[in-house]
Amino acid sequence: MKNDQRQILEKLFHAGLDAVLGETSVQGFCAVNRLKRPDRILAIGKAACSMYLGLPEDLKINTSALIITKHGHLEDGVIKSPYLKIIESAHPMPAAVSLEAGRAAINFIEEMDDQSALLMLVSGGASALVESLKDGHDLDELLALNESCLAGGDDIRTINQKRAALSKIKNGGLLSRFKGQAVEVLAISDVKGDAISVIGSGIGAKGTLDKRYQSHIVASNKVAREAIVEQAKSLGINTIKNEECLYGDINDVSQHIYQAVCDGPAGLYIFGGETTIKLPDNPGKGGRNQALALMLARLAKGKTNLFFLVAGTDGTDGPTEAAGGYVDGDTYCYPDVDDAIRHADSAIFLNQSGYQFITGPTGTNVMDIALMLKV
Repeated sequence: MKNDQRQILEKLFHAGLDAVLGETSVQGFCAVNRLKRPDRILAIGKAACSMYLGLPEDLKINTSALIITKHGHLEDGVIKSPYLKIIESAHPMPAAVSLEAGRAAINFIEEMDDQSALLMLVSGGASALVESLKDGHDLDELLALNESCLAGGDDIRTINQKRAALSKIKNGGLLSRFKGQAVEVLAISDVKGDAISVIGSGIGAKGTLDKRYQSHIVASNKVAREAIVEQAKSLGINTIKNEECLYGDINDVSQHIYQAVCDGPAGLYIFGGETTIKLPDNPGKGGRNQALALMLARLAKGKTNLFFLVAGTDGTDGPTEAAGGYVDGDTYCYPDVDDAIRHADSAIFLNQSGYQFITGPTGTNVMDIALMLKV
């Protein structure tokens, strides 16, 4: 890919990330909404540390807080104190530490008295990071469930429903244990429709809680895409499409969005959402965004005016270190692209060919974004 187009796509993507950064999103919400000082703060998700940093200092100082986030997603600005406990847990697959985190979250909630107020910060990834299983279920069963759902191409709503069936704390189960006076939830959405009942398998949902409860979406895929439109405008690039349509099987999605670009004029095409992919037996190393990038490369074979970037806004695509991949009409000219697609081994191919897109942890998670530049 030509450096000019690569740099443009990267600049556009990062403009979207900046708009939905956990710290920035919480700061923005708190700037126009006065939050009551809570007695405790519970932050769960990949963006938990970033969201916590966005809270006003007068809410955080001397306030007991528990942060549960993914390994490697700690933020430098989070200063450990006697009031703050941090648990680094497992993702995308749960592990024993996920159950430890679940016990910690339950204890944190149940220790609060009947006059207390809780502030909860929720972002994507909570489904794997924190868990407490119903009687009769164990970690092996949970792992088998997650593996079958991810390999079978289920969408996130279906996966979360299946997870919740085994869980004491998902689908409102955690906050149903709260016996205090008030709960306020700030959430970054990584699901279609931005429903609090689906984000993190409903870890921040009301459940049977009969106390005062409020929830607010502080960042979403739409916010990120709108920021990309503004950045494109500042670069003199006309946005042709801006849609949240990356839903369904990856084969169908790749055809749909590629055709939209082929049929349309020159400019920027922005698509958001989260595709599904059915994995082969013994899959290689990759993720849905890198797989989608390679499918687009195959469709665009020989085209000299099409450039693509497909990536996850959390900085992670499947069990890899990459967020996604860059491709263009020349990518398919490399050998083994078809094998990489067939064996779900996109990460190895993109890494070796220099097309992998790596951001590291981003401090947010609002699903995926595909940028398609036609010149």
